[in-house]
Amino acid sequence: MSDRESMAFDVVVVGAGPSGLSTAIRLKQLDPALSVCVIDKGSEVGAHILSGAVFEPRALEELFPDWRERGAPLTVPAGDDRFLLLSEKRARRLPTPPSLRNHGNYIISLAALCRWLAGQAEALGVEIFAGFAASDLLFDADGAVKGVATGDMGVGKDCVPGPNFTPGIELHARQTILAEGCRGSLSKVLSERYDLHAEADPQTYGLGIKELWEIDPALHQPGSITHTIGWPLDAGTYGGSFLYHLDQNQVSVGFVIGLDYRNPYLSPFEEFQRFKSHPAIAPVFAGARRIAYGARAVSEGGLQSLPRLTVPGAVLVGDAAGFLNVAKVKGSHAAMKSGMLAAESVAVLLKGEGREALGYPQVFKESWLWEELRAVRNIRPAFHRGLWLGLAYSAVESGALRGRVPWTLGNHADHPRLKEAPSSRRIDYPRPDGTLRFDRLSSVFISNTHHEENQPSHIKLADPQVPITVNHRRFDSPEQRYCPAGVYEVVGEEPQIRLQINAANCLHCKTCDIKDPTQNITWTVPEGGGGPNYPNM
Repeated sequence: MSDRESMAFDVVVVGAGPSGLSTAIRLKQLDPALSVCVIDKGSEVGAHILSGAVFEPRALEELFPDWRERGAPLTVPAGDDRFLLLSEKRARRLPTPPSLRNHGNYIISLAALCRWLAGQAEALGVEIFAGFAASDLLFDADGAVKGVATGDMGVGKDCVPGPNFTPGIELHARQTILAEGCRGSLSKVLSERYDLHAEADPQTYGLGIKELWEIDPALHQPGSITHTIGWPLDAGTYGGSFLYHLDQNQVSVGFVIGLDYRNPYLSPFEEFQRFKSHPAIAPVFAGARRIAYGARAVSEGGLQSLPRLTVPGAVLVGDAAGFLNVAKVKGSHAAMKSGMLAAESVAVLLKGEGREALGYPQVFKESWLWEELRAVRNIRPAFHRGLWLGLAYSAVESGALRGRVPWTLGNHADHPRLKEAPSSRRIDYPRPDGTLRFDRLSSVFISNTHHEENQPSHIKLADPQVPITVNHRRFDSPEQRYCPAGVYEVVGEEPQIRLQINAANCLHCKTCDIKDPTQNITWTVPEGGGGPNYPNM
């Protein structure tokens, strides 16, 4: 990499999501003289951003107390909250848990908020480069992070530079902020190199799948919020849905399934499609039009799964570390606050001679974010024994006790949880009807996903034989079902079957990197500008 061009900054931020942009903004607020650069692999800021999203403005209030005057895109106040327990044909309304009460919050497009934050950052002097994928970490002779390198562009599948080849560049920094979101590729490398989870529980994840619909104005209720649990999932599988009414007759509907599910025949995508046909849900979509689709993994482990947050030369913020309040079904406010806390420590660090932002973990423990995550730390692991025990435990601890118990329940890794196919129940999913239920390829089409076809696959297999010798023989190729984009296909006939990877379909959700039972799959960044182009997700 020594022959590459390089640029130097005080701080380089990888990822233009809520955590990365909040870090950059806070740094410039604290010290306008700092040179700060943000890079993002999406074609533009917001292209890869996907969230529900009911947004809690607490961190935004701290970052910009005058956000209303500045025109932040928070225009739909949260209204009525409904919490439903679904059986196959019925819906029973339950008391809304305290963590899901949304008075004072807003239903938003997180992509729109990130584009607004990017404008605020640039006004402060932050340089933002979209379409630049950080492919490698750079280290100095002592092992400290000294920046990142962006990937080459125009390399063919044979790894030979083509006619439009453009070499990547090195971005050198005194501090590097990894704000890649859930299961970021560089964050994973850093965690393995420094064993950042040595004193933490394994991270546990969920897969969130979302659609944006334009519905009949007569059925539109701006601010209405519905969450469900139960059907179509069985009582042993963690997950639930959301249905949020935005403005302009739009509704966002989504389903989140814990990636610790056991049945290899379960398809998160098909469970979501089936959910929309429930008698309590389907009427909302009468005469409606589906306009966008997307998916991404989320970190659900909470406080006990947070890794070490700093190494020499770098820090982790947002969902790259796991700052998500799963009980609230919210992470954007936590991501923003973590970035602001990191910025405050990094700004102090850069005025001195140290190399590691050791103040960041301490100021986090003194913040409202730590208190918030500590209060709900046992909610997600309480569901390891099923829906009913999880509901009962959560009601007691999050109610009167408010998390003030002397114990902390543990989390487990997701990938070893699959049962083998012979001992599992096959699931017969209904066929797409083109009205409520759709297939994966037509869904990927409306995600506006694009990758240059001639580039090498960004999905790597440690052993190309394992998908057949282990995954197919023991688990009946679960990657064909857990991927929400149809990336993985088993083709051919016995005994000549093989796994085909349709990398051009990839939504960058990272589910394969998480759920593969042998951890044989590694997701890496493709060429910059590739992947989905979400409009307002």
